[in-house]
Amino acid sequence: MIGSLRGVVLERSVSGEVLVEVGGVGYRAHVPIGALATLEPGAPAFLFTHLHVREDAMVLYGFPTRDERETFESLIGANGVGPKLALSVLSVHSPGALRRALAEDDLDALTLVPGVGKRTAQRLLVDLKARLSLPEVDLGGTSRVTSARAEVREALTGLGYGPEEVRDALARITEEAPVEALLRDALRLLAVAR
Repeated sequence: MIGSLRGVVLERSVSGEVLVEVGGVGYRAHVPIGALATLEPGAPAFLFTHLHVREDAMVLYGFPTRDERETFESLIGANGVGPKLALSVLSVHSPGALRRALAEDDLDALTLVPGVGKRTAQRLLVDLKARLSLPEVDLGGTSRVTSARAEVREALTGLGYGPEEVRDALARITEEAPVEALLRDALRLLAVAR
C-alpha cells in the first residue's frame, strides 16, 4: 500500500491530477482542486495517499494533510459514495467545514457539491455523522448558530448572490455572532470579491 509520496511535481492538470516523481518513478495522483495551487511543477511535494483498488484499475488519491485523507476514507466508506464523489466533496469543503456542515445539519452546504442533490445530501448527512468525528458542541448554541448562518445564507441568496459566493463568504467568517453582524461581515467580503 502506498501511504505517502515525497518528490517533485512534474505536471498538474486542471482536472485535479498531478504527476509526482519519486526516486525516478512518476506517480499519478488525483487531488482536491484546492490542493493544485500548492503543487507547482518543479516544486517539491508531499502528499498523504490512498490507493483505491478495483477489479479494472488502481487509482492513487493524494492529499496535503492527513485529516483530508482520513476524511476521504470516511467518505468512501459511506453508502453510495465513491472516490470521485468523495474527492468532489473535499474540493468544495475542507474537512473542518464538512464537519461543521454535518454538526449544523446544513443540507445547503452539502448540495453545493456537484452531483449532490437534496436527497443525496440527506442520506450523506445521516451516514457521515456516524463516520466522521464531529466536534462537541452545545446543543443550545448549535441551534442558534445554525439558524443564524441559515438566515444569512437565505438573505444573501435573496439579494441575488450565487451559491458559491455565499458559501465562500460564510466559510471565511469563522467567529459566531448575531445574524446582523454575520450579514454585515458577509456583505463586506462579497463587496471586496466583486
